[in-house]
Amino acid sequence: MRLVLPRLYVILDAALITSPERDCAISLAEAGVRLLQYRNKFASARQLLKSSRELAETLRPHRVSLFVNDRPDVAFLAGATGVHVGQDDLDVEQARRVIGCDKLVGVSTHNLEQFERAAASSADYIAVGPVYSTSTKADPDPVVGVDFLRRVRALTDKPIVAIGGITLERAAAVIEAGADCVAVISGILSAPDPRERARQYIKTLEAAKHAAAV
Repeated sequence: MRLVLPRLYVILDAALITSPERDCAISLAEAGVRLLQYRNKFASARQLLKSSRELAETLRPHRVSLFVNDRPDVAFLAGATGVHVGQDDLDVEQARRVIGCDKLVGVSTHNLEQFERAAASSADYIAVGPVYSTSTKADPDPVVGVDFLRRVRALTDKPIVAIGGITLERAAAVIEAGADCVAVISGILSAPDPRERARQYIKTLEAAKHAAAV
């Protein structure tokens, strides 16, 4: 059965969260967010596991899926839904051997070669980006643009997650181009009211979904 992702995928980047991580996660869950990724590039392995486990336990009653960035071992031990790996991490099959077949594995891609390799792998979803320029990475990959989404949509039935510079105003165009889901970091975490901004994204993305289906 094809995996169906929620339209909004919020990445909880520890470097951008201004409130306690647990409080931020609960607030987003109450806003209707059903898919979160925890990313903390600077935590020790012990601290990453502690935080990931707390988030997984907190979000489970809210029926929110939690992915851990980079670390399949931590995702497994924390009881997370799955792991998201990048091009410099373990590859999809290696990550799956660590996390197990009953968990999900997502992978980031930044060009056609990487996308085709991900499509041929056992990845459950494929992230594509940056679609637009982004400031959340110190050394971002080249912008791929909306046209690239249209191009790769025809190459796989796997869910495609668009990421990178997707503001509220750009979100609908990304869905219309073929993305199943939109990943957002600063567009929500840096907003004056992240909970309200998440609601706005969900409303916009659902409207775009219905428009694309007509």
